[in-house]
Amino acid sequence: MPTHCTRRTKRHLGASAFFNPAAYARCTFTIQRNIGMSFQTTKFAAAAVAAITVFATLPAHAGKTLDAIKARGQVICGVHTGLAGFSAADSNGKWAGIDVDMCRAVAAATLGDAEKVKYVPLTAQARFTALQSGEIDMLSRNTTFTLTRDASLGLSQTAVVYYDGQGFMVPVKSKIKNAKQLKGQTVCVQSGTTTEKNLTDFSKANGLNIKPVVFEKLDAVEGAYFSGRCVSYTTDASGLASVRNKSAKNPADHLILPELISKEPLGPLVRRGDDEWAAIVKWTIFGLLEAEENGITQANVDELKANSKDPVVGRILGSTEDTGKLLGLDKEWMANAVKATGNYGEIFERNVGPKSALQLPRGLNNLWNKGGIQYAPPIR
Repeated sequence: MPTHCTRRTKRHLGASAFFNPAAYARCTFTIQRNIGMSFQTTKFAAAAVAAITVFATLPAHAGKTLDAIKARGQVICGVHTGLAGFSAADSNGKWAGIDVDMCRAVAAATLGDAEKVKYVPLTAQARFTALQSGEIDMLSRNTTFTLTRDASLGLSQTAVVYYDGQGFMVPVKSKIKNAKQLKGQTVCVQSGTTTEKNLTDFSKANGLNIKPVVFEKLDAVEGAYFSGRCVSYTTDASGLASVRNKSAKNPADHLILPELISKEPLGPLVRRGDDEWAAIVKWTIFGLLEAEENGITQANVDELKANSKDPVVGRILGSTEDTGKLLGLDKEWMANAVKATGNYGEIFERNVGPKSALQLPRGLNNLWNKGGIQYAPPIR
């Protein structure tokens, strides 16, 4: 009998002048067996695909962090000790800023109430330990994403809230117009930050022999600069604008130099090991960007939720699809967040934009389709 029996072989055997009934029968049996095996394999593959599909659409387990948050009824959020535009408390103890609004949006998405947040002000030196130890649920404190932090601290980076870069501020009377003119000069900088290392790298790379004057606390850095102890003050450009606006007797007396010497993508961090919680924080930020891109605002979110025929808007707001179940949340998780804080553009404008006290341009933080690089994966 031929090694491989096919329908063609069977026809050949049947038509042969030397018809062999036994060979014909064996070939018939082989063909039928192979067909049966193929059918069973196909059935098994189909069943496996169906099982995977069902599993993929099952609601996600909430995760231990979200379980703890729901039990206590509060998100505990680590923030800056006081950086206007990002996280700062007023005289009544009310917190405001971009980083604060990220905490509020996450609380609205998880608990349905943006006010259910406990703010823990943290220094640069204490921030990572507070998150690692479980003192806080998320760190939303103008913190730069770097390889070292991602790979060695036991923490997970979520999504970039603000694209920044390190700059320098000098008194106008110093006549310094660019960073290369800081050769041999003193520069105030906070310890325990990427800023300190960037300053050293910049000085070495350009042979400037800059003399860092290092302080642990931000207030000490600011005080030293404004008292004239240092010729320049360096930190993220957004931070310089905040400090100039808040602490300078006359902001116009201080110039932020045009050069940026680093990339500083800033955003919240969470503890590694709770993927469900990391996904919630990350997708809440993505959702705020998606809301802006699709014209969903704090003012129109209820109207769009009730009446929009746009399938993308329906998915984001939970009126046509329940994406919340994949995160262990209510179907209106994103609608709650936008209603509480507004979309990303509204948050930016209110806290640091051209109409705020800081008057920062949108720049890189504009949406990808408006000249910036803020680009969120789609909610679908």
